[in-house]
Amino acid sequence: MSTLSEIEAAADALPAEQKQELLLFLAARLRAQGASLPEPRKFSHEQIAGWIAQDEADLQRFREGE
Repeated sequence: MSTLSEIEAAADALPAEQKQELLLFLAARLRAQGASLPEPRKFSHEQIAGWIAQDEADLQRFREGE
Protein backbone atom coordinates (compact mmCIF):
# COMPACT_ATOMS: atom_id res chain seq x y z
CA MET A 1 0.00 0.00 0.00
CA SER A 2 1.50 3.25 -1.05
CA THR A 3 -1.38 5.61 -1.74
CA LEU A 4 -3.84 7.18 0.63
CA SER A 5 -6.75 5.66 -1.29
CA GLU A 6 -5.25 2.17 -0.85
CA ILE A 7 -4.76 2.78 2.86
CA GLU A 8 -8.31 4.11 3.21
CA ALA A 9 -9.71 1.04 1.44
CA ALA A 10 -7.69 -1.28 3.68
CA ALA A 11 -8.82 0.61 6.80
CA ASP A 12 -12.42 0.43 5.65
CA ALA A 13 -12.15 -3.36 5.48
CA LEU A 14 -11.00 -3.64 9.10
CA PRO A 15 -13.37 -4.74 11.86
CA ALA A 16 -14.49 -1.98 14.24
CA GLU A 17 -12.06 -2.98 16.99
CA GLN A 18 -9.06 -2.73 14.66
CA LYS A 19 -10.30 0.58 13.26
CA GLN A 20 -10.30 1.93 16.81
CA GLU A 21 -6.76 0.63 17.35
CA LEU A 22 -5.67 2.29 14.11
CA LEU A 23 -7.25 5.57 15.17
CA LEU A 24 -5.44 5.49 18.51
CA PHE A 25 -2.17 4.62 16.75
CA LEU A 26 -2.50 7.58 14.38
CA ALA A 27 -3.48 9.95 17.18
CA ALA A 28 -0.41 8.91 19.18
CA ARG A 29 1.84 9.48 16.16
CA LEU A 30 0.34 12.92 15.56
CA ARG A 31 0.86 13.89 19.20
CA ALA A 32 4.46 12.63 19.08
CA GLN A 33 5.08 14.82 16.04
CA GLY A 34 3.73 17.85 17.84
CA ALA A 35 0.57 18.16 15.78
CA SER A 36 -1.83 20.64 17.32
CA LEU A 37 -5.51 20.06 17.87
CA PRO A 38 -7.95 22.07 15.81
CA GLU A 39 -9.48 25.05 17.53
CA PRO A 40 -12.84 24.34 19.17
CA ARG A 41 -15.79 25.35 17.08
CA LYS A 42 -17.81 28.21 18.48
CA PHE A 43 -21.57 28.47 18.05
CA SER A 44 -23.85 31.27 19.13
CA HIS A 45 -26.64 30.71 21.62
CA GLU A 46 -29.10 31.42 18.80
CA GLN A 47 -27.60 28.69 16.59
CA ILE A 48 -27.78 26.13 19.37
CA ALA A 49 -31.32 27.15 20.31
CA GLY A 50 -32.34 26.82 16.66
CA TRP A 51 -30.89 23.32 16.41
CA ILE A 52 -32.66 22.28 19.59
CA ALA A 53 -35.96 23.72 18.37
CA GLN A 54 -35.60 21.89 15.05
CA ASP A 55 -34.78 18.65 16.85
CA GLU A 56 -37.80 19.04 19.13
CA ALA A 57 -40.04 19.72 16.14
CA ASP A 58 -38.67 16.64 14.35
CA LEU A 59 -39.27 14.52 17.44
CA GLN A 60 -42.84 15.81 17.71
CA ARG A 61 -43.51 14.95 14.03
CA PHE A 62 -42.02 11.50 14.60
CA ARG A 63 -44.28 10.90 17.61
CA GLU A 64 -47.28 11.97 15.58
CA GLY A 65 -46.37 9.45 12.88
CA GLU A 66 -45.50 11.91 10.15
